[in-house]
Amino acid sequence: MLRKGTAKKVTIFVNEDTQHHFGSLCDSILTFLLHKGVSGATATRAMAGFGAHQVLHTTKIEVLSEHLPIRIEFIEAAGKVDELMPTLYDMVTDGVIEVQDTNVVKVANKERPLPPKGPQTETKGTAQLMRIYMGESDQWQGEPLYEAIVKRLRLMDISGATVYRGILGYGAKRHTHKSGHLGLSHDLPVLISIVDTAGKLAQAVNEIETMMQDGIIVLSDVDVIRLAHSSPAAETSHANGSES
Repeated sequence: MLRKGTAKKVTIFVNEDTQHHFGSLCDSILTFLLHKGVSGATATRAMAGFGAHQVLHTTKIEVLSEHLPIRIEFIEAAGKVDELMPTLYDMVTDGVIEVQDTNVVKVANKERPLPPKGPQTETKGTAQLMRIYMGESDQWQGEPLYEAIVKRLRLMDISGATVYRGILGYGAKRHTHKSGHLGLSHDLPVLISIVDTAGKLAQAVNEIETMMQDGIIVLSDVDVIRLAHSSPAAETSHANGSES
């Protein structure tokens, strides 16, 4: 466990596409550190960079983005770092490992207590499911269409909405859209899913139709089963309100 005082900061620079045992070297390093009980580690991906090969790699050009640098950083006690270093040295066959002396000023890892749960209640009934299909690049008044639709649904007091981003799909125009390496495609399929009463969704359809130029809206009848834990504080407040 990391404690206040002197420690070592380890920074490892590897390439995003470097493999280790048929997987990502970055993932292998993080998994190794986790299993060895390291207090925490962070991997960040650069936007651009070059290394010993003197080739500039950047996210602006997809073919040059497959070799971007990854920075893995963690802080641990000197003894723990000495224990980890031989394995890390063997794992990083193409990259840089840097170790620096550092001083840990504060370690804050207090677990947040979970709020107490009241009794579970179950609500059943019929409702409608609305699915809205569109492209990620679709716009409405200068902002992504899916964000604009979710904002409109909130204003209409719709109970909830979930946005899903696809990884592959095609539509009526028969164009295939898929995520390239590093998810650089900006026209992937997007699905918004909403469950509410038929009346409220009918009003939502009228609003959303005026915002969409290309896409599909689908309505289905569903059976709803909702499980919820009531808050003891809320129960107390409700009881006090009933007595007044």
